[in-house]
Amino acid sequence: MKPTADLCDEYGEAIKVITGPFISYGKTTACCGEVVTLDVEDDNSLVRTTLEEKGQGRVLVIAGKGSTRCALVGGNLGALASENGWAGIVVDGCVRDTNELSTNPMGIYARGTCPRRSHKQGRGNRDISVEISNVTISPGMHLWADVDGVVVADQSIAL
Repeated sequence: MKPTADLCDEYGEAIKVITGPFISYGKTTACCGEVVTLDVEDDNSLVRTTLEEKGQGRVLVIAGKGSTRCALVGGNLGALASENGWAGIVVDGCVRDTNELSTNPMGIYARGTCPRRSHKQGRGNRDISVEISNVTISPGMHLWADVDGVVVADQSIAL
């Protein structure tokens, strides 16, 4: 995988930077793959049902509206994602169980942490265009994440 900085240098405006900060919580500090999107707020019901599917090397982007009220991903969901072959998870919000996540062999990025679990009310939407940091992210786009940042593009330009 090319570093995000190199992708930005090589492809210019074709690469969209999702401004952070995003902190790496997984054991793997870089990941890339085709995007699956969720639009949720303080409810991770859809996160679990999505991660129960075979990931096939995709990256789950959770548009959690930057909420710091609760965590949308924790140790159990991280383990589920890894077991099912997801390449990574990017959370516009918080995670918890960071000691567990740090042993998980995949890329996991979030804005921060919160020890409180999320609500379980089944609210949210999947596979729709979402906006994070003024960047529209649609299902099927490709995402790269590393310790320098998170970027997306319409096509797989450097997988």
